[in-house]
Formats: sequence, C-alpha cells, structure tokens
Amino acid sequence: MRNLYQKFETLLQNTSIDFKRYLFDEVSWSSRMVGIIGARGVGKTTLILQFIKERLDKGKALYVSADDMYFSDNSLVDLADQFCKNSGEYLFIDEIHLYPDWSRELKNIYDSFPALKVVFTGSSVLDILRGSADLSRRALIYTLYGLSFREYLKLFHGTEIPVYSLEQIVRNEVKLSGMEHPLPLFQDYLRRGYYPYGVEGEMDLRLGQIIVQTLETDIPQYANLNVGTGRKLKRLLTIIAESVPFKPNFSKIAVMIGVSRNSLDDYFAYMEKAGLIGQLRSETGGIRGLGKVDKVYLDNTNILYNLAAHSSNVGNLRETFFYNQMRVRNPVISSGSADFAIGPYTFDVGGKNKQQHQLERDNTSFVVKDDIEYGYLNVVPLWAFGLNY
Repeated sequence: MRNLYQKFETLLQNTSIDFKRYLFDEVSWSSRMVGIIGARGVGKTTLILQFIKERLDKGKALYVSADDMYFSDNSLVDLADQFCKNSGEYLFIDEIHLYPDWSRELKNIYDSFPALKVVFTGSSVLDILRGSADLSRRALIYTLYGLSFREYLKLFHGTEIPVYSLEQIVRNEVKLSGMEHPLPLFQDYLRRGYYPYGVEGEMDLRLGQIIVQTLETDIPQYANLNVGTGRKLKRLLTIIAESVPFKPNFSKIAVMIGVSRNSLDDYFAYMEKAGLIGQLRSETGGIRGLGKVDKVYLDNTNILYNLAAHSSNVGNLRETFFYNQMRVRNPVISSGSADFAIGPYTFDVGGKNKQQHQLERDNTSFVVKDDIEYGYLNVVPLWAFGLNY
C-alpha cells in the first residue's frame, strides 16, 4: 500500500489544473460508482487526478492503475478493504480493463463497502461496455470524447472561448475575441488537435500505435477473432479514409477485403464501439441508433490524416469534422435533403463555393462552409461547430 500512495502522490504533484476537459463539471462525482470510458489518450487519467487535486482531501483518496504490480499478489477487493480500514473514502482505478474479471470484483466492492465511492476508467471501450452490463444498476457510465476545436484553442494556444449552443452557432452569434483569423488554427486542429497528447509532439507515431493496438488486440480479443483480422480491419479503415463520404456497399467491400457479408456487419459494429469509426444513421423506425446506416466516417479527422494524409477526400474531411463535433451534444442523423439533420435543422456541408440554392431560407436549413472566416444569413462557417462543447 505504501508504494501505491507514493506513486499516487508523485502523479498528483505533476498534475496541472490549468486546463480541464468539458466533462469535469458534468460527472456526478458523489455517486457511489462512476465509470469514465473513452479512447486511449483523450485525457481520462488527467481528469480524475485533477478532480482529486482540486476537490478532495488527498488523505481520503487513492489513485491506482489496474496494471500495477500490487495486483499480482492482491485483488481489487483486498485493496478496497485495506483502503476503507484506513478511513479511505474515494478509490480511483485507472485502466480497469487491464484487471481480469474486473466487473465482478467491482460489483463485490459496491455491495460490500457501502461507504466507499469508486471511480474507474477504461480505454478498451469494448471490454468496458461488455463489463458495464453487469454493473448497470450500480455504475454511472460517462464517455469522454477527444478535444473539441474550442478545447484545442485553450490547451494548445491559451485562447479562452466560451461554449456556444447549436442555436447560437446557426444564428452566427459566435465571437472569437482576440483571434482574427481562425482558419490556420482550424487546419492545425484537423491534423493534430483532437487528442491532448498532440501538444507534446510525435502525434502520428502515437496515434498510429493506438490504432494498431485497437485493431490487433482490443477488437480480436473482444470478439474472439484471429490476429489476421486486424489487417482486414485496417484495410477497411483505409477504404473509409480514402473515400468520398463513404456510403457502404457491404457486398462490394466484403469482396475487396476477403470476408463474408455477415462478418462485415460485425466488423463495423466493433470498430464503432472501439471509437475508430462513426456511423451516420437515418431515423428509420423512429428510434435513434436503430436506423439504416447511410454513411460511415472515421471517428475524427486526426485518424483520417494518419491513415490517408495525401489521399483523403476533402468532402469526407469536412463531414467527418461536423459529425464528430456535433454528436457529443446532439442526436445527428442523415437527411434526405442535405448531409445531416439535427432536430428541426438540416445542414449541407461544403467548401466556400458551395451553392445554397437548394436550401429553403426558412431558418432551419443551413449551408456549412469550410474556408470562410465568418457566417451570414443561413451560411455558417464549418469551424464554428467545434465550439459546441
């Protein structure tokens, strides 16, 4: 236990609280059990250490990583028992998916130590989603997405911009005080700004390692697939990256990568759950998430640049950004008259020369243009949609 506390103290001393992610004030930290999931590198560890540093008496808290050597001889339940006996109140367990049979032990902790509050994080989203089914009545599960364009401006450049609602964005009420020209920064964000570690350099190398680990380890382990499946999944990702906004022809793609048509449906589902792709659905059936898949995007533009820096389609890039940023706060679906629909609004996404004659001027239909600094009437700059969280 002494070594665990020493590691915890060192991490806490080196944690800055100058920049906090959007989720910091949204988590119900006082709940008995909280799970925070998200792709590797989006800032989950920093988030929980910041909460401890700013809000808690560190004498009542303990942070551990689930792959610590301590767990070679001790269980999570053992740790919780010792922690409670030492008057501990908040136990934080990072990368919980690295601990075998973690969901069963967390359930035992929840039932055996009613005064203890537990917060856990996980980067292997597939494993967490499977395990959280066992904790459905006990744990509140939050998803932490990557940086918005607004958060990137704060972390990378120290520029403070408030959050704007969708209604404010479409009314062109966005103000960038102290920044006259957002486009150069926006282009940089598209390449390296979605993950907080992008500010440290070696972005392509680190992101490439994360993609490989997800394709070759996380998904095959979760779905009991052979290692060779990882190569087929990467081929599928590359096809999506190099496409004009990708409308899936499953039979054709199955032939291209050498898999059965039924397997392909599963592959898309696995990659979406793992945070590598996003699937834009229609509202068929009236239930969000159960509609037909109309388009498939990579999860974010940083992945797109990593896989197809010189061969990506600019239209695909623009739509990927729009869908990626708006899905966090809004139910985004496909539209029969435009590219996207959110509630009563429809959005057609394009470059600065995008025509708008096909859209009615009814205050619900908008042209989203890249390469423009400011909006007018029903024309909204693409970068503005990155200020929604």
